[in-house]
Amino acid sequence: MVRPDWPAPARVRALVTTRDLGDMASEQGRRELRKHLPAEPHWLRQVHGTAVAFPPQAKEFPVADAAVVRTAGTVGAVMVADCMPVFFVDERATTVAVAHAGWRGLAAGVLEATLDAMGASSGQVLAWLGPAIGARVYEVGEDVHEALAGHETAFVSNRLGHWLLDLYALAREKLERHGVRRIYGGGFCTYSDAGRFFSYRRSRTGARMAAVIWLT
Repeated sequence: MVRPDWPAPARVRALVTTRDLGDMASEQGRRELRKHLPAEPHWLRQVHGTAVAFPPQAKEFPVADAAVVRTAGTVGAVMVADCMPVFFVDERATTVAVAHAGWRGLAAGVLEATLDAMGASSGQVLAWLGPAIGARVYEVGEDVHEALAGHETAFVSNRLGHWLLDLYALAREKLERHGVRRIYGGGFCTYSDAGRFFSYRRSRTGARMAAVIWLT
């Protein structure tokens, strides 16, 4: 498992699963994860959008790509396999959140929607960027470049005329524009690190990791 290296308050717990714990899209994988948690995670039906759920008030499997949690022992969760999980906490540890942020979600504003749903001042929020596909291998087309117009620093043109997208740079830029200054994590590559991570782009399977966060 990967545990965030960030100066979050002591009552915050968070982790991202790795291949060793199993496929979180399977019942067996979820049973293994449950051994490490205070309660069953509140899973989402993710659609690369900007909707935010509020467990435990949210219905089972709501259509959402982020979860905001204010109740101790309630576990917010997203699934990932190249898209980026992003954890959030306000400096007083009254609220935590997790977002599922691929390029579509980032373009649509899922990080901004999550921050707004937390209800805390962005200057009082810490964020951690979890395992995602790295910029050296994440080739995208002109459609993605156009969809992310205004974020040129997140792209590197390659010699084939396509684009290499840096999800970490894009997420940092969007968070900073929204007022978040304490941003940690990054530097992973789910595609290249086959020993630790599942990657949809590498294997084209439905295997997933989970990113979970809760308050004690």
